[in-house]
Amino acid sequence: MTSTALGQPKPNENKISTVYNSNQENNNVISTRGITMDIQGESLVLAATQAGRLCFDSLVKRSVIVRSTYQRQNANSKIYVEGVDYIVDYEKGEIQRTTNSSIPDYSKHVLYEKKDFDHTKFTDFSNHPYFIWVDYATKNGERLAKPNDQSKYLVNFRKKLESGQPVSIVSYGNSITAGGEASSTAFRFQSVYGNYLKSIFPQANFKIDDVSIPGYSSKQGIEWWDTYIGKTSPDLVLVGWGMNDHNKGGNPPEQFRKNLVKLVGMIKERKNAEVILYSAFPPNDDWHYGSHSMELYAAATKQAALEANCAYVDVYSTWMKVFKRKDQSSLLGNNINHPNDFGHWLYAQAFEAMHF
Repeated sequence: MTSTALGQPKPNENKISTVYNSNQENNNVISTRGITMDIQGESLVLAATQAGRLCFDSLVKRSVIVRSTYQRQNANSKIYVEGVDYIVDYEKGEIQRTTNSSIPDYSKHVLYEKKDFDHTKFTDFSNHPYFIWVDYATKNGERLAKPNDQSKYLVNFRKKLESGQPVSIVSYGNSITAGGEASSTAFRFQSVYGNYLKSIFPQANFKIDDVSIPGYSSKQGIEWWDTYIGKTSPDLVLVGWGMNDHNKGGNPPEQFRKNLVKLVGMIKERKNAEVILYSAFPPNDDWHYGSHSMELYAAATKQAALEANCAYVDVYSTWMKVFKRKDQSSLLGNNINHPNDFGHWLYAQAFEAMHF
């Protein structure tokens, strides 16, 4: 079990955030393109001299900084030099390596351009040595997650945050929920979302515990209940399954939906806690063991939330919006199904879009 106490705000020199510079006072207003935004720490992998796309185009001149670590204040971070290591197309929002760049060449990756790959046949297939992290400003920004209202499901949670009562948040899911591939606990999506909650409820007194079961599915989430979440006393549970259910031989979407409904029911009945169900993103399209039907599992998660009468966070749609421009490898720490630090930040964006 991991725990993050968030009773008092603490300075965090490595905090990564995105600033929305707009005239909108309400973050929950659905926006259109054209917001000026500062993006910090967006990840890319760059192969040879092929261009890699950022989330947005129309970049502000001289706003681009490219570094070797997600953490801006990391003493070991290398700052790459524009014109020497990379070239920027500011209008298209694209970056490419130069011929003699010191940026790692992703075309040398063991899985580069391999189709239907079986990761078990390779000893090291991580993307971490190849990531670059980009800060930039765009004049054509758009919120990556659609604002939505889940307030009727989280009445007690909000009251406790507003009153400053001690609140326990527990996350329960697979390896992604357990923080797989995040470089530190501070960059897991639960922690990033916790910082957001603290910014809007400064009096809040809460901690976040994780009791996830890496490598398993919603079936084990039910079967091993007593060993994991059964030992906790939550006020709110973040329930995130689906990635392993989606694998070949996993639970079909209909069974997955039933499992989620049962899990939410168990949480409500046994723990008297409120629940947020959240969907998952599609794993690498070229991975042999994926069923490549995550849209069905996302739909099942949403339907389960409706049936179980709990809140829903749409991670799937947030990632699909990003994939309209970005390649999957630029977001996957293990190049299969684990988000890197920026990927965890995308999860947090989906959570922050939820009004309650």
